[in-house]
Amino acid sequence: MKLIENYGNLVGRILISVIFLMAGISKLGAGYEGTQGYMEAMGVPGQLLPLVIITEIVGAIAIIVGFKTRLVAFLLAGFSLVSAVLFHLNFADQTQSIMFMKNVAIAGGFLFLVVNGAGYVSIDEGMPKNESAA
Repeated sequence: MKLIENYGNLVGRILISVIFLMAGISKLGAGYEGTQGYMEAMGVPGQLLPLVIITEIVGAIAIIVGFKTRLVAFLLAGFSLVSAVLFHLNFADQTQSIMFMKNVAIAGGFLFLVVNGAGYVSIDEGMPKNESAA
């Protein structure tokens, strides 16, 4: 049980962050213009795309390593909710409805990190010194 307590938070942080890491990386290179065009079609200035990419990649890495977890999780929860409202409000489209709910669920997961912190294997809590500490 101690193993789950100690490493469950790390696995959870990785799982909730990988979507942001992959999304940010996919916007680099060939995906940049398409994403910028989609943002503009939805009324969001395309010039904000570099900020979006940085938020996704740096935020994901910070959560994974457990650095400033509560703050970053709060910001990513907000980012998820704003993205849901800006890009997925068409509830007549089942895919958009599912994407909206996915973003809301992700925000909920980040709020758990805001309340509980990063846990044992993290920069915030001090990385484990040795296995006897586990």
